[in-house]
Amino acid sequence: MNQLDALQAALAGEHAAMYGIGVAGGKLNGARFRAATDLFGAHRDNRDHLSALIVAAGQTPVAAQPTYQLPQAVTNAATATALVLLIERRIAAVYGDLVEAAEQPAVRTFAIDALVTAATDQLGWGGAPAALPGAVS
Repeated sequence: MNQLDALQAALAGEHAAMYGIGVAGGKLNGARFRAATDLFGAHRDNRDHLSALIVAAGQTPVAAQPTYQLPQAVTNAATATALVLLIERRIAAVYGDLVEAAEQPAVRTFAIDALVTAATDQLGWGGAPAALPGAVS
C-alpha cells in the first residue's frame, strides 16, 4: 500500500467513525455524551486534515457513504459504548497502516499522533492497554 492509498483508507475510516459515533451518541447522555461529542469533533478534524493531504497530492478524497452497516445494534448506552470502543480499535489499525505507508515525515507524524490518540481513547471507552503495532515487547 502506498501513502496515497493509505491516506484514502484512513479517510474512509474517519467517515465511518463519524457515522458510528453519531449513532452511538444518540444513546448516550451526561459525561459519555460529551465525550462522544468531543470524539466526533476529533474525527472530523482528522477527516478534514486527511482530505487536505489528499487534495494537496492532486487527488480527489474518497467520499463518505450515505450510510454504513454497523457491526451491532445500538440500543442502549452499553451497546453504544461498545460500538465506540470498536470504532477506536478499527481506526487505530487504519492509522497503523498509514504509519507504515507514510513517505513524508509530516504524514508519518500525523499518523503516529492519530494512532496514539486512538489507543488512548480506547482506554476511556473501556478498552484494555495493548502494545501498539511495531512496539517491542
